[in-house]
Amino acid sequence: MNANSLFLLLVLPFLFSCENSTEKQEEIPLESMRNEVSATKVTVAKAEKRSFDYLINASGKVEAGQQVMVVIERQGYLKELNVQEGQYVEAGTVIARLDNTDNVFRKEKALVQLKNAQASYNSEKLGFGSILEGEDQDHIGQLDEQLKASSGLLSAEIELKEAELELAKATIKAPISGKVADLQLKPGSLVNAGEELCEVLNTHNLLLSVKVLESDIPFISLGQTAEVYPVSAGTGTLSGKVGSINPKVDENGLVEVGIKLAGTQKLLPGMNARAVIRAPQSDNVVVPKQALVYRSGRPVVFTVNGQEAKWNYVEVGKDNGREIEVLDGVKDGETVITSNNLQLGHQAQIQITKENE
Repeated sequence: MNANSLFLLLVLPFLFSCENSTEKQEEIPLESMRNEVSATKVTVAKAEKRSFDYLINASGKVEAGQQVMVVIERQGYLKELNVQEGQYVEAGTVIARLDNTDNVFRKEKALVQLKNAQASYNSEKLGFGSILEGEDQDHIGQLDEQLKASSGLLSAEIELKEAELELAKATIKAPISGKVADLQLKPGSLVNAGEELCEVLNTHNLLLSVKVLESDIPFISLGQTAEVYPVSAGTGTLSGKVGSINPKVDENGLVEVGIKLAGTQKLLPGMNARAVIRAPQSDNVVVPKQALVYRSGRPVVFTVNGQEAKWNYVEVGKDNGREIEVLDGVKDGETVITSNNLQLGHQAQIQITKENE
């Protein structure tokens, strides 16, 4: 046997072995390779067609339902101040008095002038006694008014009313029931007409004034419920209802909305708070927000197809922070994947687990 024959005998078995190995590798099915990849553990939820609460978030300040500034109406010395800040007063309670010496004297002088004018009127009227007999009532009334004017009785009556009015201005009363705030003056001060004494706040009926985007106003109506979260610790969550909507949009594209608050014992006017206004929408398919992912800028929701994930392009609607509307792409009752879906692929093997697993 020559050298070439020996070489062929050694090489041929090796080549035959390589061919058989290649054929065996090509015969391994794709399904077997897929089964070797561990399934992705996911949690799921049901897509439901139901009413969807669109949540409108806004922040603002707590205000008193009524707040009235008490203003001094005449000049004088502040003789008495009967309240202090934070004190509750009923409407009509005397909260301060001005020195009234000059007005008391003015009233007494007006009373004397009235008596003199009354005497002159009576005297003049006696002289017309026989003339007035037989006259009709209209003519008698006209003549009586002329006598009052000529005798000075009308002027005296007006002087007395003015003196009484000035006298009344010296007694300052609470315009509404509420708590006294922002006292500006002290007893003994010389005050002028128009000066502010204090403010009275009705803290039994508080409201939260918030600014809402003009694009959200179509979803808000009077009487809608709202959840209020005060910034102050210890106040908890409060409930409220939309009580007013300003029909004017400001220069920043915002609209003022007033929310009437319930259970306001721990709140004070001026506190900061956040409101969440619930705006129910028409029935649409709703899924948890975690079910939505974006691929190449397009929204995608994965649904369960047997033991595989199915890729679905969707059209989304409103988002309330917890749930999202799906207008197209997912049907009512389908099972959607809510976790480990960021890197999930179409037809990827999945294993459904509970959230705590």
